[in-house]
Amino acid sequence: MDVPQPGERFGLSAALTVPFRPDGGVDFPRFVAHVRRCLAQGCRTVTAFGTTGEGAAFSLAERDRVLGALAGAGIEGRQLVGGISASAAEDAVAQARMALDFGADAVLLPPPFYFKGVGDDGLFAWFARVFEQLGAAARGVILYHIPSVTQVPLSVELVGRLRAAFPEVILGVKDSSGSWDYAQALLAQHHDLAILIGDERCLAAAVRLGGQGAISGIANIYPEAMLPLVQEGRDDERIQRLVEALLAYPVIPAVKALVAHRTGDPAWLATRAPLQPLSPAEAARLGAVADSLFTTMAEAG
Repeated sequence: MDVPQPGERFGLSAALTVPFRPDGGVDFPRFVAHVRRCLAQGCRTVTAFGTTGEGAAFSLAERDRVLGALAGAGIEGRQLVGGISASAAEDAVAQARMALDFGADAVLLPPPFYFKGVGDDGLFAWFARVFEQLGAAARGVILYHIPSVTQVPLSVELVGRLRAAFPEVILGVKDSSGSWDYAQALLAQHHDLAILIGDERCLAAAVRLGGQGAISGIANIYPEAMLPLVQEGRDDERIQRLVEALLAYPVIPAVKALVAHRTGDPAWLATRAPLQPLSPAEAARLGAVADSLFTTMAEAG
């Protein structure tokens, strides 16, 4: 597995959104074309089956078909981060093993999301079970802190316990909490890990403090605009304003609406139940905001 080497930054990964056919299946030609577009426009990797990609709605068999489509299109494992979504440790192991067998650059592993109010001891035991069952294959794990979705936060102290117990396994942490205090604490205590930021509004500041990059939903739409934030820690008010506009709507359908708007392809609007697409009026309003911020890029396609 081609994980980032010491001194090599993680960079930008697109948190891939997924196009669906009218029957609910994955639209593989559109998906592969989108992956190629993200990689061509500056993403070092793409992340499949994450939050933006509706990963919790994908069975193991579907994941296998998606990876097969990528392999058939010449997308290499080193270009992929595999998202995990499971509450049962054995399910997490199966999903992770599939991605790692593909040669994935890393796996993005959130805590078990069904049981709420659990403490660090229980979470440590769950992660330990996953890593121990993966055995020698356990490498390149990015712990995923997204409490708005899982309702199960990963404390900075738990990160420390896991990396101390599994130093060859933990690659980094993705922080999608939107809490600058949490991001600062991660960077202060675990600066030698790949600290990645999911909320693009905090990204540039985190990079200036040693953050290694982002797994980003906005990278589906304007990856080229994300590169200065990731590579130089340069603030971009357009990104700030676009994220704020997007957060006025359900995030996953809103990202899809922006992809549809930029590509001119309404097929991207489709979501998988129970999610629903934005209304035409909502999608139009969000697209108008994007055009007002990124006129030159919108014209360039």
